Amino acid sequence: MLTARVAGFLIINPRAGDERPSADELRSEAERRGVKTHVLQEGEGVAEIARSAPPGPLGMAGGDGSLAPVAEIALESAVPFVAIPFGTRNHFARDLGLDRDDPIGALDSFAGDERRIDAGRANERLFLNNVSLGVYARLVHRREHHRRRRAILARLRAFALLAQQPGPLGLRINDEPISARIVLVASNAYKVDLFSLGERQRLDEGLLHVYSAEGLLPGDWEERTGERFEIDSGAGWLRAAIDGEPERLDTPIEFTIEPQALRVLVPKG
Repeated sequence: MLTARVAGFLIINPRAGDERPSADELRSEAERRGVKTHVLQEGEGVAEIARSAPPGPLGMAGGDGSLAPVAEIALESAVPFVAIPFGTRNHFARDLGLDRDDPIGALDSFAGDERRIDAGRANERLFLNNVSLGVYARLVHRREHHRRRRAILARLRAFALLAQQPGPLGLRINDEPISARIVLVASNAYKVDLFSLGERQRLDEGLLHVYSAEGLLPGDWEERTGERFEIDSGAGWLRAAIDGEPERLDTPIEFTIEPQALRVLVPKG
């Protein structure tokens, strides 16, 4: 008896977005297409679920912060990765050329075309978009701390807290002291404007871009490009936001890029 071919495996984070469509609707449509699914439950580790996936394309439906751990397993397993925009920002899906408002349509990726893109790393941890240090990272940590308080007042308090912090971070980039309150390390080039990131034109340039600025609301950015950067701090650690998720990283932080290491699937055409 022939076994039905599995078109791929999709992990769904039901808590990632605004649930339009719902996680159940996304799961039903994926399974109708032959894609096996797993909806994350409270306390489950996404990496462990990804490692248990059957052979074939490996996908993640979630926000930017949910994608990299699954992409890491896809890279390790030498299988294609599928990103389904199902979060609040979905910058990576946007830069892949997906419609961020159409997770159902993004399921076409499982039967789509393969591309090769770069994979960034911070102390060996994979990131798909960027790692921020300084003011923006503090905002992300503050947002996570008050993630159930969505009022404007909470955001204003966060900015007030940041404004009281000392200016420069006291960092060194490749042993060069810099005076900056914000540092952003990106996989490929962004258009950077205040706290807003524009689209990346390429995901396969093979370069890291490091943007730094001094002000709380900076207008001028200093840019460095290269394949490797080391960022150090006298404190021995830094608050960071990796693809928009809060983390604490030990310093020095070694940033590297693996050119075209990650196989991704996108809808045909």
